[in-house]
Amino acid sequence: MIKRTRLFGTKTRITFSLPKDAPAGTVSVVGCFNNWEPGRHELIHRKDGTRTVTVQLEPGRYRFRYLATGGVWLDDEYADHVDQDGSQLILG
Repeated sequence: MIKRTRLFGTKTRITFSLPKDAPAGTVSVVGCFNNWEPGRHELIHRKDGTRTVTVQLEPGRYRFRYLATGGVWLDDEYADHVDQDGSQLILG
């Protein structure tokens, strides 16, 4: 799931969220906003049973995917667009 919060100015706070144990192990969100670097934006376990990480982004188009332990790649069905190249956010 993706939550968007408009901030002052042009930035938007994006919170990426997955269930606590699906998929199992460590999960990072990787994308063009962090040079596809695993571990830089690792999802953290929360009390409500989810795992989340938050980033702030300027307007634009951003490709991303989730990378789980064992090299498992996942897309986000709540993204603005999903295709063979992964998930995409479109921020205006």
